[in-house]
Amino acid sequence: MFDTLKKYTLFLLLFFLCACQAQKTQEPAINFKKSGLEAKISLPQNPNMIRTPKGASMFDLETPLRCSVNWQTQQMITTIPYNVKAFNLVQNGNNDMLPRFEVTGFSFGMMPAEKALLKLTKEAGIKLVAKDAPYASISAENLRGELSEVIKMIADAAEIYYSYDAHNKTLRISRKANFSLYVPKSRPILLALLDVLRGAGITDVTSNWDDYSITFDADFELRNKILTLIGYFEENPTLIAFDVYVLKVYPNTKHNDIEWQKLLNTFDYGTIKSAKSGVIGRVLTASNDLNISSLVAFLSRQGRVEPVAQGKFVVPNLWYARFDVGKCGNRKDIDANLSILAKASLEQNNKIFSNITLDSTGGEITQFSIRSQLGENFLIIGIPNEIFGIQGKNSQSIVFMVPRIIRTMKSSQHLQNKI
Repeated sequence: MFDTLKKYTLFLLLFFLCACQAQKTQEPAINFKKSGLEAKISLPQNPNMIRTPKGASMFDLETPLRCSVNWQTQQMITTIPYNVKAFNLVQNGNNDMLPRFEVTGFSFGMMPAEKALLKLTKEAGIKLVAKDAPYASISAENLRGELSEVIKMIADAAEIYYSYDAHNKTLRISRKANFSLYVPKSRPILLALLDVLRGAGITDVTSNWDDYSITFDADFELRNKILTLIGYFEENPTLIAFDVYVLKVYPNTKHNDIEWQKLLNTFDYGTIKSAKSGVIGRVLTASNDLNISSLVAFLSRQGRVEPVAQGKFVVPNLWYARFDVGKCGNRKDIDANLSILAKASLEQNNKIFSNITLDSTGGEITQFSIRSQLGENFLIIGIPNEIFGIQGKNSQSIVFMVPRIIRTMKSSQHLQNKI
């Protein structure tokens, strides 16, 4: 009995030792996988990765036009002729003719547009590719006509674009299509259209200053806005151009602030026409006595002045347009992400009503509604540089703007490339 118990105990001991040994031999494999996974996740990006050099990335054809302002001789009213027939919106890409045969009595209940088109094209032996489905659900009853007409009716109802590749018998549908907008050979008009697109949040555009065209991707909503803008130019519209100067000022001592009240002692009473507060900062309207030269001279007595950028942008009457400060300044500056969004209208007696928004990558900074007379400037003061992450107690950014009027006149003449 004792020998049996001894043998049994020895057997259990050997079994336990073997199990422990097996566990030990398995653990390194598990740890190896863990350490390998961790190394893969924490692997840093290669700092020597090949990228486009900054000089090439910053190349911009707009810069000579956008960032050049003659502050000495500014024309308050300019008239430019243009040929309205020069406007042309063209959808780019290959779009072959669809097979010609009649569709009779094509009906379908409420379903996504891609399913309805699949049902239709399957009968025609055409392959369907839906790039960014699902699309809007629609229904139709007893559609008739040529295949191309029926496909267009379905696509328009769902607000999608289509293109047909005859060689591969493939119909491709998507929410967006690539367009080129050809405009009259006028730099102010082309700048205005670029600024309107950016005001609508469309920044991925390519402009060609040789054939005066803008190429971009657009959905139905944006395409309709562009068509509306083209129609707007048929009415001899007024454009409002803004000359812009952005600067920073640092008070001479850390405990001081810029004493803007001294403007009233420096200039004749009446030079400053009005003052209005925003969520952040204030806006002053002033006569031309308060200009870039006199403003910099005033500020230099109280602190260090650093120019940020100067440039111009064009706003069609009652449309939004955007000016990106970084396009005309040092893009390494942290405040180069400042944008000025403007909507303006010309009222009776050459009064201009402007809605100005200061924006950055972090969101809206402040907003002002400004009513001024032609020939008056306005000045946005008191924008703390801390908003842009810039150190310096009481330092602030200042935006100086001069609105001008550009009147357009339909003509068959070639346009002067001036602004």
